[in-house]
Amino acid sequence: MLGLRPTVAEPVGRVDGPLTARDAALAVEAELGRVLDDALGRARDTDPVFARDIADRVASLVLRGGKRLRTAFAWCGWRAAGGTGDATPVLRTGAALELVQGCALVHDDVMDGSPLRRGAPAVHVDLARMHEAARMAGSPAAFATSAAILAGDLALAWADDLLTETALGSPHGPHLLREWRAMRTEMVAGQYRDIHAQATAASGVDEAVTIATLKSALYTVERPLALGASLAGADAAVLEALRCAGRCAGLAFQLRDDLLGAFGDPAVTGKPADDDLRTRKLTCLLAVGARLAETSGDRDAADVLAPGAPSVSDDTVRRMRAALERTGARAVVEATIAELAATSLRHLDRTGAEPFVRREFAALVGRASGITPRCTGEAA
Repeated sequence: MLGLRPTVAEPVGRVDGPLTARDAALAVEAELGRVLDDALGRARDTDPVFARDIADRVASLVLRGGKRLRTAFAWCGWRAAGGTGDATPVLRTGAALELVQGCALVHDDVMDGSPLRRGAPAVHVDLARMHEAARMAGSPAAFATSAAILAGDLALAWADDLLTETALGSPHGPHLLREWRAMRTEMVAGQYRDIHAQATAASGVDEAVTIATLKSALYTVERPLALGASLAGADAAVLEALRCAGRCAGLAFQLRDDLLGAFGDPAVTGKPADDDLRTRKLTCLLAVGARLAETSGDRDAADVLAPGAPSVSDDTVRRMRAALERTGARAVVEATIAELAATSLRHLDRTGAEPFVRREFAALVGRASGITPRCTGEAA
């Protein structure tokens, strides 16, 4: 695989004891390596130039990591619903989630004009550099945008292939496919609402929450939990509890991402810290800040946080950060994250999951939200 495969753990195989979500995430690395080896082999058989320029870049992005949260949440959903025995279907579902995440990242970076992803140049930036280095004809930016769209499409095709194969081999395949179909549509709807909000200069908190739910919360936590639970044959009550838990944890994750997008350290996050502010993306953080500025009569904050032209200056970015602090928006979002994380755990308790599963879920919610909530019944 052209040296792209990382050092990975052996697959988990059968599961009967309290193995952790981390074990599953490591095993998915191995599964991704196998899946991508096969996919790259098919790509080279199809066309070597396409394989070198597009398929290899997709594989590199997917294997470069990330938190693997979707895989871990799918694992928790499976275990919360009583999943035991052969873990291969849930691991392959986790690998499919990592591939669809690759699609989302490539396309999102193109739409947002983001230069970095996972500590390296975004795919469209890398393709533009390739265009320039090879002295190809035409505009590097136009070529890179078109090629990156194809790269994202390829990641989605690989994800669909893998999930379909998994569903065909599972007695719960129809339920798995139903969750998957809903998730893909929600992703596209969320991405469209995101760019629609920018085009219409939307600033409302309700719209920001809708975008955060569709674009991130559902496919980061809620749907992965339901996908895993579907593979265990979960009943309606367990699925409903997992959906509620996932919706809360997913929103907490997105709110944390909003804060990192405004105040984070690029050396830690692997992406620029001010993209959301420069593009005036409608995040919950920005919407809350604008509302608090209006209600408090802080005209300077209201003006600097209002919808406007993108690519604002460094000075304006500094003023926006100061306004988010001064209005209390940052503190409000932090408090909301903590509340959502705690509520998520209470919903998970309704599944009747074993204590080790609840602990694993709490740890994952902590990773996603930046706040580690206490499991129900734990001593203070």
